[in-house]
Amino acid sequence: MDEIELSLDFWWDMSVQLAGKKVLVMGLGRFGGGVDAVRFAANAGAHVVVTDKATREQLQDSIGQVSDLADIEFHLGRHDAEDFATADVIVANPAVPPDNEFLQIARRHGRTVTSQVGLFFQSCPAPIIGITGANGKSTTTSLTAHLLERARPPASQGVYEKVWLSGNIGDRPLLTILDQITPRDLVVLEISSFQVEQLMEARKAPKVALLTNLTPNHLDRYGTFEAYCAAKEALFTFQALDAASPAISIFNAEDEVARTWFRKYQGQRGRTCLQFRADDVSAEVQAVYALPGRANRSNLAAAMAIAKCFGVTDRSIQDCLAQFKALPHRLELVGDRNGVRWYNDSKATTPEGTMVALAAFECPKVLIAGGYDKHTPFDELGKKIVCSAKAAILIGQTARQIADAIHAASENVHQPDVQFAGSLAEAVEVANRIAVPRDVVLLSPACASYDMFENYQQRGRLFAELVQRLGA
Repeated sequence: MDEIELSLDFWWDMSVQLAGKKVLVMGLGRFGGGVDAVRFAANAGAHVVVTDKATREQLQDSIGQVSDLADIEFHLGRHDAEDFATADVIVANPAVPPDNEFLQIARRHGRTVTSQVGLFFQSCPAPIIGITGANGKSTTTSLTAHLLERARPPASQGVYEKVWLSGNIGDRPLLTILDQITPRDLVVLEISSFQVEQLMEARKAPKVALLTNLTPNHLDRYGTFEAYCAAKEALFTFQALDAASPAISIFNAEDEVARTWFRKYQGQRGRTCLQFRADDVSAEVQAVYALPGRANRSNLAAAMAIAKCFGVTDRSIQDCLAQFKALPHRLELVGDRNGVRWYNDSKATTPEGTMVALAAFECPKVLIAGGYDKHTPFDELGKKIVCSAKAAILIGQTARQIADAIHAASENVHQPDVQFAGSLAEAVEVANRIAVPRDVVLLSPACASYDMFENYQQRGRLFAELVQRLGA
């Protein structure tokens, strides 16, 4: 297809609209998730009020990141309805559901409710590529940015100049890069279902939108798989349709929901629909791609589908692909001890993510799984463990549920060795006793981390440290 024609028109700058206003940032976060929104509003000339249920002591690190700013109030330890009724603009953290009682108060009083991602889309002057899905979106997003940056066509200066990577990934929050982006750039974002919901409220969507796949996730928030899918679909529903410069919608041809959406949106005036498959990756390109498994080929096929919209060729992809490394906490090799390879896949917070990880290796596998309960079913994971793992060491809230799924799936067949551990450290010790040369030990929890850890990164870092100590 023809390369995307980029518009040079700046979008109107939301920061101008914040000057002199009372801006309420809902959710500073212990890890600084709201810091860029606070700084953005303060630098725009707003009076900023930060509200968070956590205490000042719990938020000490995040507060320190905005301590140099003037005209900021902190209302901590609880939310106050009066703040939401009187603020001009409320910037809500992605973790806050759209039907939150305090956001409802703000709407009843005619206040503007927005978000970090909403502010970014409102002000970004460059075309945005948005990638969402249940699994693979971080790798796909990073691959897309890598290919666009490293495999750009010789005439790319006439197409785009700089590639920015942000969103629900990396260490450069959206609003911290906004003042550096020009209309000649490209922005590649990983977008979560929570952020898609916030874009729905802003009625914004990316110029190029891609769905990696959809499997049940976050059912503790959405209740049903259908509701979760509906939240994701807004990334396509609100794409601006322009016959002169069509929106690009890209779907996984091997995913049932994605195929349905492809058929739904195909043929719309002002929209170009594309599909990708894992088998789109040629043998020559695959030969220089280091990430294992069919799911990672699918991630690469997705990134290639986007890159080719901007003139990137198979040859240039092949030339630069060897430079791409696995992301931290995503099938990351963290140790090789006595012929046993240890992989950190802490980012696998869904059963489907863990099944993908198990499928990536043909050798015997010792799985460490379990964690916070998001109310996702483990039936299929149990079947996958039975047919592809020699042992499963289970931790956290969901340990018993996963064990029950393994037991149910192993009726009339051999059941893998199932053991329970009270901590990740104990799980590593057990795995070290079980594994023999040529085995893989795989931390791929199939669950979020919040029952035992601050986040999946902390879980993955601890795993890597524990593995390193085995060789000490």
